[in-house]
Amino acid sequence: MESTPDLTIALIGFGEAGSTFAKAAGWESGALAFDVVPARRAVMEDAGVVACATAECALSDADLVLSLVTADSALPAAQDYAALLKPGALWCDMNSVAPDTKRAAAVAVEAAGGRYIDVAVLAPVNPARMNVPLLVAGAAAEEAAQALRSVGFANVRVVGGEVGRASAIKMIRSVMVKGIEALTAEMMLAATRAGVADEVLASLDASEKAQSWFDRAEYNVERMTTHGLRRAAEMEESCKTLESLGVEPVMTSGTVKRQREQAGKTIAFNPERTEVA
Repeated sequence: MESTPDLTIALIGFGEAGSTFAKAAGWESGALAFDVVPARRAVMEDAGVVACATAECALSDADLVLSLVTADSALPAAQDYAALLKPGALWCDMNSVAPDTKRAAAVAVEAAGGRYIDVAVLAPVNPARMNVPLLVAGAAAEEAAQALRSVGFANVRVVGGEVGRASAIKMIRSVMVKGIEALTAEMMLAATRAGVADEVLASLDASEKAQSWFDRAEYNVERMTTHGLRRAAEMEESCKTLESLGVEPVMTSGTVKRQREQAGKTIAFNPERTEVA
């Protein structure tokens, strides 16, 4: 899918999400990108976007800004770069952070004359690419949704006019999604050490047939080993979300620890597929 936008796009952060979107949409010179890691300029050039050495270069003429930094950098990015926005620019915060974090970022952006949009990305950007589900919230949500569609995003839904609503959906949903990954790793560590992994997975298969747990376990563990640090940072934001609602994040706090511990590690298991009637 290629899109030739009428809007000038700025990408703040050019990791997996930024590079995936730029290549899939074919924005090329219609988008300018900045990342605090200078080595990523080569990736920007490969994607065909304008590689900027400074945030000011990327933001000064941007109509639509996609903030795609790490969870712990989402608020500082908004605070540091808000003054560089032209009046009325749409700052789409697509980072996985708590509603309170997004509300604080909105204060900075709107005080500088920009328009802040809370965007929740509800699936991995690969393989979904421009079909990834986006939830959009904020005072300018309808206009932002139209802008996002115009630059190639095909699955955009407005969920309200209040900043933090889209993030709340994402963060609370993540309690289950990332929690299952962490529980799977814990289960497989114990099952492998006990030598009963095949029986444990087979028993789960017997009670839930929608997807083989042999496949699910491998996938969940791989997600943690590959993205554990980023996911741990996101789950810390889920903890904040639950705390803001008066819910003690007992399991979610454990998920943070397990995701961080498993980052970069592997769980060596190769259970036989045991069929249970």
